[in-house]
Amino acid sequence: MHTLTLKPTKEKSLLRRHPWIYESAIEHIEGRPASGATVIVRAHDGRFLARAAYSPESMIRARVWSFDETEPVDHAFFKRRLQRALAYRRAAVTNTGAVRLVFGESDGLPGLIVDFYRPAAAPDTLEQAQLVCQFMAAGVEAWKSAIVQALIGVTGCPNVYERSDVAIRSREGLEQTTGVLAGAEPPETLVIDESGVLYHVDVRHGHKTGFYVDQRDSRLLIQQHAAGREVLNCFCYTGGFSLAALKGGATRVVSIDSSGEALATAQRNVASNGFDAERATWLDADAFKALRTLHENGDQFDLIVLDPPKFAGSKAHVERAARAYKDINLTGLKLLRPGGLLATYSCSGAIDADLFQKIVAGAAADAGVDIRILQRLGAGVDHPMLMAFPEGEYLKGLWLQKI
Repeated sequence: MHTLTLKPTKEKSLLRRHPWIYESAIEHIEGRPASGATVIVRAHDGRFLARAAYSPESMIRARVWSFDETEPVDHAFFKRRLQRALAYRRAAVTNTGAVRLVFGESDGLPGLIVDFYRPAAAPDTLEQAQLVCQFMAAGVEAWKSAIVQALIGVTGCPNVYERSDVAIRSREGLEQTTGVLAGAEPPETLVIDESGVLYHVDVRHGHKTGFYVDQRDSRLLIQQHAAGREVLNCFCYTGGFSLAALKGGATRVVSIDSSGEALATAQRNVASNGFDAERATWLDADAFKALRTLHENGDQFDLIVLDPPKFAGSKAHVERAARAYKDINLTGLKLLRPGGLLATYSCSGAIDADLFQKIVAGAAADAGVDIRILQRLGAGVDHPMLMAFPEGEYLKGLWLQKI
């Protein structure tokens, strides 16, 4: 097995159990390990630090599998990690047909995302259930076959579909790819039940793995506060927050997205749930422009959701992203009635929670309004944050009230 030796003092982050090793921290590598090969990581003085997956083209040159010198990385290793991940979800997550089963580094499987979907029409069988995977790093790519075998064995779900059509793979020297890894081809849409609401999920072509599993808790929050309110949902995609608001008894829900296809699925969701279509308005438009138009027309709302796509893909884009977040929050606050509620989010990893709060505070100051923080929001418990790996906290949200 090849050995990767770090420069003096560069072992500090690994001693704090951070799982990434950057190219700049490496003094030398013994031999030429292949992409995804397991390497031994040692400090400058020769101390064992970790076993890690090597990635010759990435700035993150190695991702830690284990800090235990006695633990080999083999088929049994992946089975153990997946069993642990599944046991945690079974204990922590209820009342949903969509679960994040594996969350990368937080589950000791860096670069691997696995979501599990159980159709509402067959909640007691696994034959129609679906596992959807994203292999985003060289290590999990090299062990893909073993991981798929272990997933099927641990979960009992025979259907595994790959959605590794993510840009981050290019940084690992990997091509984007999708397709069936085991079992049957997924249907055009799966219909899942989350907190009593039915959602159509397109695992083959939809965003991420087909559904924003990470916003489960926030959708329930909106459902619990929507009664009797007029609601605005921006960047609505297939209507997750809109459906939650309708379920909760909103009197009117205006939803904005620039994808006509996504809006069509949202309207199918309304019909599947038997909601009154007259209470739902769908705007196929640029959310920035639509927000300004609503404000110019004198419209106002009691509850607003701002859940945009990632504005900052890296630190180089933070300044531009900050302007975009401030823009939508400024207009959103102007559209919010006094006493109204705002759920606002950032899924940009380069925008940390403190910066996001400062951006929203700046928007409130420019709008000339006072707001109070009722709650800080984030991904659900099936997206656990490893204490040593703050980079895992990509989704930040604020539940606010306009005074």
